[in-house]
Amino acid sequence: MQKGYIWRRLVRSLISIVIIMIIVFTMVYTMVPRENIFFEDSTYRKLSSKSDDKTEYVYSTWQKLGYLDYVRVNDYCLTLYEAGSPEMVAAVEPDSPESQDFVRIYSEKGYSIAKYEINGRYYAYKDIPVIKQMGKWLSQMIVIDTIHSVKDENNPDLERKLSFGRTPSGGLALIGSGSTHKYLLYTDSRFPWIHQNFIKLNLGTSYPTYQGLEVLRVLFQTQGTEVKRHVVFETGYEAESGINFGTLKYKPIVDRMDRKKFVDNYATYETFKDQPSMVGTSFTMGIIAMLLAYGIGLPVGILMARRKDKLADKLGMAYIIFIIAVPSLAYIYLFRYIMTSITDLPSVFTTYGPADVRSWILPVISLAMPSIAGLMLWSRRYIVDQMNTDYVKFAKSKGLNQREIFNRHIFKNAIIPIAHGIPTSLAGCITGALITESIYSVGGMGKMLPNAIRQYNNVMVIALAFMFSGIFILSVLLGDVLITKIDPRISLSEKAGRS
Repeated sequence: MQKGYIWRRLVRSLISIVIIMIIVFTMVYTMVPRENIFFEDSTYRKLSSKSDDKTEYVYSTWQKLGYLDYVRVNDYCLTLYEAGSPEMVAAVEPDSPESQDFVRIYSEKGYSIAKYEINGRYYAYKDIPVIKQMGKWLSQMIVIDTIHSVKDENNPDLERKLSFGRTPSGGLALIGSGSTHKYLLYTDSRFPWIHQNFIKLNLGTSYPTYQGLEVLRVLFQTQGTEVKRHVVFETGYEAESGINFGTLKYKPIVDRMDRKKFVDNYATYETFKDQPSMVGTSFTMGIIAMLLAYGIGLPVGILMARRKDKLADKLGMAYIIFIIAVPSLAYIYLFRYIMTSITDLPSVFTTYGPADVRSWILPVISLAMPSIAGLMLWSRRYIVDQMNTDYVKFAKSKGLNQREIFNRHIFKNAIIPIAHGIPTSLAGCITGALITESIYSVGGMGKMLPNAIRQYNNVMVIALAFMFSGIFILSVLLGDVLITKIDPRISLSEKAGRS
């Protein structure tokens, strides 16, 4: 396999992702009414009787989400006069020369001009083209934390440096001052033991649901109740806390309790909780279900092929037909009803929580059921096809027994297309399973995309579309690479031809 092929496929994959994102941005920002994003916003509802405040909130939110550029006459006048000065107070009035200049300047720039309903002051706005919105989103995707990241006018003497030390929990650390995170690199007892805050992926801030939280934090932060332990803070203060010292971030304004715990402004932190993240929950469930599916589906499919038209084959086909013919919602509910009737397994995941093995059994089996059927069907089909080929007949004529023919020829060829789907199956573990997670009330990734669409959380929709498309497109490439490792006869080079 030539390296050039891999690079060409990577470039094509990136182009595919960009095309998908252009389509998603276009749909989100042109086909969905922008007013709909406020349906789940409690602050918007509270401002219903305050016209000017409502207008300010609406346009500020649209600007924050990338719909438009929004400028108030106040912002323009602040470039001319000091805030709160008599000149500033007079300048923002509608009939002032400054206000007229504001209208003229921004009209010439192509902005639409409007007035607040009550105070009559001017504001200007202009829609941002979709391509420009996407370009801005992409340009802000990678965030590098340096000692110059913090911009705090109230703390001009903030020392900016890097030093080596330890976290309060005892881990080695590269400590930053002036950076957003205090510990840019640190170690602890959690896998993978070495953690970094130097480079972060920024997919935006969730709105209106999970308002104020970064998208990746929503997806990857642990859930449930805070797990407290005895902690000695940097100041020597002792308390029961679930603090994760590795997440300490700069806080512009610290209160009395912060000063009691911390020696500097790095006082914002996340806590350890007793349940895995959404991604962690879905991935764990998906991995176990995938292993179960391959562990059952492949052997049974092979047995069906070798016992073609016999009892084992007929029973297997009956199961396959049942899974294909019956809607997944129906057979999962039926399976749950039967199992909870004859066992003490919980009907919902939340009964015992993720810490109890019993919570995982029914969701995992339900998730594996269609995959088992699919693997049974395709492994049987591929093996039967191989059994009828000329090279198998030739091997029989040479005197090879059935076991030798199957192990050395049939299985090796039949497993190739099945192995090609392993990376895609693995990618599916991350995206979650909507129906299974909904039926069993599992707090995983499955519900995130449909919920984000329903709640008009455009930032989340864009982020998930990017994640899912990237994962699945690259998984197809990994599938190609995998089959070349299984069968060296397959070449993906341009010269030898593509498989």
